[in-house]
Amino acid sequence: MRTKFIAGNWKMYTNAITGELLASGLVKGLANATGVRVAVCPPFPYLSRVGEVLKGSPIALGAQNLYPEKEGAFTGEVSPAMLVDAGCKYVIVGHSERRQKMGETDAFINKKVHAGLANGLGVILCIGETLDEREGNKTEQVLDTQTTAGLASITAAQLENIVIAYEPVWAIGTGKNATPQQAQDAHAFIRKRVSQLLGADAAAKLIIQYGGSVKPDNAATLLRQPDVDGALVGGASLQVDSFLAIVKAGMK
Repeated sequence: MRTKFIAGNWKMYTNAITGELLASGLVKGLANATGVRVAVCPPFPYLSRVGEVLKGSPIALGAQNLYPEKEGAFTGEVSPAMLVDAGCKYVIVGHSERRQKMGETDAFINKKVHAGLANGLGVILCIGETLDEREGNKTEQVLDTQTTAGLASITAAQLENIVIAYEPVWAIGTGKNATPQQAQDAHAFIRKRVSQLLGADAAAKLIIQYGGSVKPDNAATLLRQPDVDGALVGGASLQVDSFLAIVKAGMK
């Protein structure tokens, strides 16, 4: 039985004070949470401050990105070792906003996957199709390509520290979301592809989150799907009540 994993991606929102208040509210609300894994991913400048608030709680700290080098002349970038030093347990890589707006390639994202794992981070690998790709019946082709490339040279043992987040690009920040059946179909396809790549046992243990306008009113139906193992939450993770409601949906 796979434990549901709910992660909040704060993106480029919050400041030091609002981030600490948000984290504090979540710590209080989840003090007795069981049967679910939870993480929040604040902006880089607030990782340490939010991490201090999370200490001793069941909520893990994550980062939204990394640069796949140990150190060096990479102005403006953050290494995986720095994230670990700041208290991070997870890192998001391959988010569609970085693929679409920053031009990140599958090969570069794969380097990030390996760099995160090499430094002891749990990696949340995001994949998903655009609206044009879905309407052109290319969803499975895109998921196949991004899954295969993102997991290149990954072993079954390493997969235990990877989470895949299926995020249809057309549903991120749009107010639209995949229907429960659309989400289930995509997740089942991803699990089947991972089974072909790394074996049925590894695929059966893999956590596959859904992301894309997840809200309290749709979380429960999405999370009831057999291959939907959690959620990567954007806007709804910025409010204590809404994020807590989504986490609690994952506990049922």
